[in-house]
Amino acid sequence: MNENIPELIEEMRLQCMQCEQCGLSQTRNNVVFGEGNPESPLMIVGEGPGATEDATGRPFVGRAGKLLDEALAANRMSRQHVWICNVVKCRACLIENGRIRNRPPTTEEVTSCTPWLEKQIEIIKPLVILSLGAPSAKFIIKKDFRMTKERGIIYPTRFARYAVAALHPAYILRQAGQDYDGGKSLLIADIDLARRQVVKAKKEPQTDLFQPAIIP
Repeated sequence: MNENIPELIEEMRLQCMQCEQCGLSQTRNNVVFGEGNPESPLMIVGEGPGATEDATGRPFVGRAGKLLDEALAANRMSRQHVWICNVVKCRACLIENGRIRNRPPTTEEVTSCTPWLEKQIEIIKPLVILSLGAPSAKFIIKKDFRMTKERGIIYPTRFARYAVAALHPAYILRQAGQDYDGGKSLLIADIDLARRQVVKAKKEPQTDLFQPAIIP
């Protein structure tokens, strides 16, 4: 293991806290940088933080985070076994009738934030990335990714040797009913698939596919 990885990630985190590359810096409460084990070969990437994440500065908390923790635990894993982050580090939101609600980040916001994710990947060098939700999969795997047809399939990517997509925990919670787990079993299976792919990748010759990012 590279003993400098935690130090490099912490240095990057401090830089990211000061980011003002897009308008989200004016509305956020906290930058949601990421957490977990920066030396893990498995990285989990969502789209962006919501209200609870913005309030706490932590990725995947609240009900969606609890479901992710449960799916990890079903695979005998915890947050200490992975690195968890998002494509966009600040909450994208809008105000309607006096209420604040989430919205998808704009192309410009994603572009502005991309170097932070790329730098995280460059430092951590995950063997496998698990994309949670279609927006993350379209960024990490391919632009025309279709969750209904392509989740659970292993893909090579420029960011890591392999990537696989799973349903987002928030989506699963919206679908869950009395007689249907909403896709929780699929999430558990896809985490297991990613974990097993890490084991396979460790036995393969090492390659460095990722091109380093330049943070402005």
